[in-house]
Amino acid sequence: MSKEQFYDPKALRKPGKIKFKNIDVCQYQKTAKDVLADGSFTAAELVEIYRDMKYIREFEEMLRSVRNEKVYNGVEYAYTGPAHLYIGEESAAVGQSYLLGKDDFLFGTHRSHGEVLAKGLSAIAKMSDKELLEVMETTFEGKPYAVVKEHLPQASVKEQAVEFFLYGLMCELFGRENGFAKGLGNSMHLFFLPFGIYPNNAIVGGSPCIAAGAALYKKNMKKPGIVVANGGDGSLGCGPVWEALNFAGMDQFKTLWPDEYKGGLPVIFNFMNNGYGMGGRTNGETMSYGELARVGAGMNPDQMHTERVDGLNPLAVIDAYRRKMKLIHENKGPVLLDVLTYRLTGHSTSDQNAYRSKEELDAWEANDCIALFRKQLIDAGIATDADVDQINADIKAQITSVLKVAIDLTVSPRIDFLKDPDAISRYTFNNGHQTAMADGKPYVLTEKAENTRVKKIANKVRAAVQDGKPVSKLKQFTLRDGIFEAIMDKYYEDPTLVSYGEDVREWGGAFGVYQGLSDSIPFNRLFNSPISESCIVASAVGYGMCGGRSITELMYCDFMGRAGDEIFNQMAKWQAMSAGQLKLPMVLRVSVGRKYGAQHSQDWTALPAHVPGLKVVFPVTPYDAKGMMAAALNGTDPVIFMESQLLYDKGEEFHLEGVPTESYEIPFGEPDVKRVGKDITILTVGPTLYKALKAADILKEQFGLEAEVIDARSVVPFNYDKVLASVKKTGKIILASDACTRGSIVNDMATHINALAFDDLDAPAVVIGAKNWITPCPEMEEHFFPNEHWFIDAIHEKIMPLPGYTPKTNFTREEELRLERTGM
Repeated sequence: MSKEQFYDPKALRKPGKIKFKNIDVCQYQKTAKDVLADGSFTAAELVEIYRDMKYIREFEEMLRSVRNEKVYNGVEYAYTGPAHLYIGEESAAVGQSYLLGKDDFLFGTHRSHGEVLAKGLSAIAKMSDKELLEVMETTFEGKPYAVVKEHLPQASVKEQAVEFFLYGLMCELFGRENGFAKGLGNSMHLFFLPFGIYPNNAIVGGSPCIAAGAALYKKNMKKPGIVVANGGDGSLGCGPVWEALNFAGMDQFKTLWPDEYKGGLPVIFNFMNNGYGMGGRTNGETMSYGELARVGAGMNPDQMHTERVDGLNPLAVIDAYRRKMKLIHENKGPVLLDVLTYRLTGHSTSDQNAYRSKEELDAWEANDCIALFRKQLIDAGIATDADVDQINADIKAQITSVLKVAIDLTVSPRIDFLKDPDAISRYTFNNGHQTAMADGKPYVLTEKAENTRVKKIANKVRAAVQDGKPVSKLKQFTLRDGIFEAIMDKYYEDPTLVSYGEDVREWGGAFGVYQGLSDSIPFNRLFNSPISESCIVASAVGYGMCGGRSITELMYCDFMGRAGDEIFNQMAKWQAMSAGQLKLPMVLRVSVGRKYGAQHSQDWTALPAHVPGLKVVFPVTPYDAKGMMAAALNGTDPVIFMESQLLYDKGEEFHLEGVPTESYEIPFGEPDVKRVGKDITILTVGPTLYKALKAADILKEQFGLEAEVIDARSVVPFNYDKVLASVKKTGKIILASDACTRGSIVNDMATHINALAFDDLDAPAVVIGAKNWITPCPEMEEHFFPNEHWFIDAIHEKIMPLPGYTPKTNFTREEELRLERTGM
């Protein structure tokens, strides 16, 4: 355990020096002639390298033409989508993928057409005809393959597979249903899982953390292959990239993990260093590293085995990958490569290159990698000018013929939303149920019954009341225990399950949910992450993409801002952007704080609820917490699991027969009536439930009114049937949560209820929530968060006057207008 790692002041204070090793820069200088002579490559292999480079160049020239001129080689088509071209960088992509197989996973960027093409062509060359036929026949029930066989027939399976691959990519670019994501991914999100091509990412710096999670999956599940995370040099200005470099090389992989799992993650962080972010020059302007390869020197004692590679020479890149892959197979990852390259076109097709001089562009044109390698082939006597011209002509003709088919709406249609209005929504959630994501016996350290926390919980009373008397707080089964039990159960069912976050191991998590887990769960399945919220979330996305289940934690809801892209653009979107091919069985625990002021006490439930693709739940009783965590962990969709710090020690007050010891599930979307009533409905989200129950007591005792109190439990999805039935009975409803009122999820719910229950309402739905301020210190929280008296005040002012009542808080129309005018 980490407490056994003595932090020795004498050793740390001892004078000395930190030494760095020299970093190799463009050391490989061999040409095609050299490698042909030494027998490391055959003539056919060298021609294939050129061919693959030319496929990329011609594919991108086609895309540039249909984007700018609306025609390519006589074929008219007006492409209107994004086009971040790979022209000039082809050698780096082909060199990278030359040794990679289908079990090696590649993640890319917005500018990754070249990497995708190179990886696919490399996979086709290595796979058997049987494997390729299976891929083509099973991709979307063989529909794209049927088009290719009819309209683009080829003599051999491998030739047919190339046509199939080009067709699927073009269809995806052009938004066609035969695309590899049915046109839902488009240019910046290409992927094809059977060839080991994992999603490219439109967010700069978006892939490294996801790739680190994929590498974690390979390590934990002992899967073959490595992971490659491509990024540009400009992405090193993004915090998540640095988080990924650190995460992948954490010391604990070498010091604390079980022997059979020791070693850094099997990932290469490959930076395609073309000298620019968008228009900002990296070396000399926007970055501070001077030479990108220096970054690796600061990350770990191995300096991430970093070097700069001449990416204009595909042989140099192949050589680097051969050496670095060997290191990774020896458990010496991660690796950082600075691959020197240059884009001969602009950032996108709209780029006028105002930031580059003609002299610079001419100099790099003279170093065009395709022209250089063509010359190498000719100088080595491998091919003649005529031979190379024929290769070029054949590829151009092939790209042209595939383009004609891909743009033909009669054979390559787009999704028809009139015929199929659910074409996208069906992929947003898969609503799957899978007890374990893989076969096999979970790796644990003890039997579950032997765990000290399990034994302790076994002696607790599983309800807050026993024999009509309140149970001592120390003896109650709590909400914290309910979450723990569901997680513990899953650890013994699913061998893929991992948990990580800040201080989740010996500490047990900041609020004790994981206490005792470390006694039974090994380090590789439960570990402390760095303080890296972006990487905590995004690595779980990558882990899920590969087939693993995770439960990660953000210590405070307020820290969602540190992982905004990863939650809202990665976790939320990849199931739909993949047309349902990817599943993300991940649960993100988010603790909603109190007593810690403005930056640690915010309820941001509305943020993930606003973004399509996330299930969002907020249970506030032990019974609900255990059942909903079990449902989340048996599901295969991404879940934001909100928890209230106020309630971790709360006992079960509603299911007085006690929280069941066995596993059970509570389906998402179903609100729960916590108290039956007939005069007014109260719907709550989160811990405000308990204030609502106190308000219901006041209404009953002082005014003879019976409030029906409903706990939403789930935010996305949400079934309104129970709420509407209650409103039909009561004619009145008030909604409440601890979130600031402006933009809160209960405002959205109120809008729906006003529309859906219009004929049954005696007055519009009323919303109460926290003030639109910063959260004050705990001594003043009673003036900020809803309390029971706010419910009574709001009912009196906005729904029905209560006889003889004097409000304590101003909920009048005039006050609401005043607050809106002031932005409060």
